[in-house]
Amino acid sequence: EVQKLNQQLEEKNGEIQQMINQPPYEKEREILRLQKSLAEKEKAQATSDVLCRSLTDETHQLQRKLASTAEMCQHLAKCLEEKQRKEKGNSDDQIPTERSNQVFLLLLYNETSLQALICNLQEENRMLKQKVAHV
Repeated sequence: EVQKLNQQLEEKNGEIQQMINQPPYEKEREILRLQKSLAEKEKAQATSDVLCRSLTDETHQLQRKLASTAEMCQHLAKCLEEKQRKEKGNSDDQIPTERSNQVFLLLLYNETSLQALICNLQEENRMLKQKVAHV
């Protein structure tokens, strides 16, 4: 391991000596190339940061929506249970109960869709963070 690191150090020293021995115009050209490369990487980093912030904000917003939807589902489920207890022997009131069940199922489906969307956004956010780390 130490030999490998020493070899890499020697290679870097050789590169530095080459740079020192280059004519001034080539040094300037290399400096300009490195500055341009740095500017491109900084721009890519800034773009990635903006995307990550945007995805984070969207994730938080979706989590809040999911929480409120789950709360609404719980409330509707309680209302449905109370209504079913009140109307237990009354067959004429079956239609409103069925409608309540449909609303409950629709809300449950929306909650599941939001959970899937949040998972997708979190995965995309993770991938973008990996790309940022790679850059």
